Amino acid sequence: MKSVKLFTPASVANVSCGFDVLGFCLDPVGDDMIIRKSAEKGIRITKITGQDLPLDVHQNVAGVAAMALLEAHPSEYGFEIEINKRIKAGSGIGSSAASSAGAVFGINHLLGSPYTKHELINFAMQGEKLASGSAHADNVSPVLLGGFTLVRSIAPMDVIKLPTPKELVAVIIHPKIELKTSHARAILKKTVTLKSAIQQWGNLGALVSGLYSDDYDLISRSLVDEIIEPYRAMLIPEFAKLKEASMNAGALGCGISGSGPSVYALTKGFENAENMGLAMRKVMQKLGIDFEVHVSKINEEGIKILSEE
Repeated sequence: MKSVKLFTPASVANVSCGFDVLGFCLDPVGDDMIIRKSAEKGIRITKITGQDLPLDVHQNVAGVAAMALLEAHPSEYGFEIEINKRIKAGSGIGSSAASSAGAVFGINHLLGSPYTKHELINFAMQGEKLASGSAHADNVSPVLLGGFTLVRSIAPMDVIKLPTPKELVAVIIHPKIELKTSHARAILKKTVTLKSAIQQWGNLGALVSGLYSDDYDLISRSLVDEIIEPYRAMLIPEFAKLKEASMNAGALGCGISGSGPSVYALTKGFENAENMGLAMRKVMQKLGIDFEVHVSKINEEGIKILSEE
């Protein structure tokens, strides 16, 4: 093989009660990447379309992640990366994760897959560190593994892929304003009360149980964020009204996707999802802010190979 073309999907991190440890993978929203072998050693980013992002490998998350992989697994040839960027940077649906995970997935594939998907998480996290200042794995894990993932630990790396109830559907509303992850992290408190921590642990444990048992009522009761959402909600236009509209339209739960400004909601079935999308759309239309709405099943595969040569 000389090249591989990939679909690198968007993702939702935190999922209300799972700050920095829980995420799930989306299906129709994502970037395309082409990765080619080259005679010249090292990593080069040759083309980026769709977004104004740096080609410098030291300033681009895909380049940083790819270099981390090659540092651990030296190659006799190099790699060129081309990205068609359809996930807006700062959107809250894993733009940096898609590029970071796609780069290491594609290079690993062209190398003959010396690393498992779980092992690639460590390398992809280096791109996340560049983007946000924190090497977190809650976006790159579902992009690489698909479905829902739980990050038990990053040192050592221990990520569990969780089951996905078959009728679970996500609705994402993305106000087209940029909210940098580093800024959204900066407003968070460094400590929390024991009471809030206990409530959050209970919700996270119950949500995982609900995913295993296909218990939609339990999932709904568990999608509550006691710690992060109260602070980040103020950064998102009309977040409270978006949440109210989605819940009135049949959402199991609604919260901030990653660090925002995107808002996610989960529901049972596509009919409910379409109704939720319409309800949330009406809230956004009153603001005069450009936005887009995505309705997505949970992508249980993660990154997909589109073609290879």
